[in-house]
Amino acid sequence: MSYTFRIEPVHYITFENEDELLDKCKTWGLLSDKATKLKTFYYKGNGLNIPCELLGYVDDLTAVILLDNGQKHCIHPSYLKEMQAAGYNAKTTASRSEQTGDDESSAIGKSTTDKSSSAEEQEQENLQENNPNSRPDTADVTIPMDTLQEESAGSQLKSDPDETVEEDVTPEDKTSRDGSGKSRNTKEKAPKLDLPEDKVKMTATIKEFTTVPNHFSDNDDEVIIYEDVRVLEPEMLEIGTAWSSHSATMKKHELAEGDILTFDAKIIKKKLTKHPVPYKINNPSKIKKE
Repeated sequence: MSYTFRIEPVHYITFENEDELLDKCKTWGLLSDKATKLKTFYYKGNGLNIPCELLGYVDDLTAVILLDNGQKHCIHPSYLKEMQAAGYNAKTTASRSEQTGDDESSAIGKSTTDKSSSAEEQEQENLQENNPNSRPDTADVTIPMDTLQEESAGSQLKSDPDETVEEDVTPEDKTSRDGSGKSRNTKEKAPKLDLPEDKVKMTATIKEFTTVPNHFSDNDDEVIIYEDVRVLEPEMLEIGTAWSSHSATMKKHELAEGDILTFDAKIIKKKLTKHPVPYKINNPSKIKKE
């Protein structure tokens, strides 16, 4: 039997062991902070009430479950948490599931493709989860900072051709001249980073702790923003700024702003909601404070 509502993950991270799965379930609110063992979870959407298994995640807002027929399905952790309530009735919520199916598909479908190179640029233009007053299908369109600066510079040049935009002028800028001999400054686009696909050894400095909206929960998601982020092994690579969830695993280390950390993690291109931070640190482990 095949379920037509399912959202098949394109790429996802599997849980390496039961401890990692326990930590993730606590972060998502599926288990209490004091829980020491897993429990059986149920999928109750689309008129069903069936046991399911947590296989992994696409990102912190997209869990991957295994249904009773062997098919994989992407779901928001808060939606799965809702289904665990004893009063959650699969039959009475069937119509609701059908109505929100498109929303869930739209929200999670983008997350599952943000790891493929062909979808990276699309994510920057159609990044979901940006509008705290809407569902995922009405996410804000996020415009990269470079584009905003270039448009601002262009606007000023049109209004006064003799004027140059000082904030955009760097040693790497190219100077060109138009027919009237007036100089115009154009900024070269920074090359895209070739991010490693697997876990790598990294270092980063904690810049700040903040929160971002979670459309499926009453509480905002806690996150950490880092600066001076670098890949140390297998090859040196300057990342700049990045972010990660302030998960239960991270909280164990009692972190503070200014702390320099080393850890093993996967780095992906995923912009932080409402912040100009383009890269995300996934599943950090072997965390040490210098």
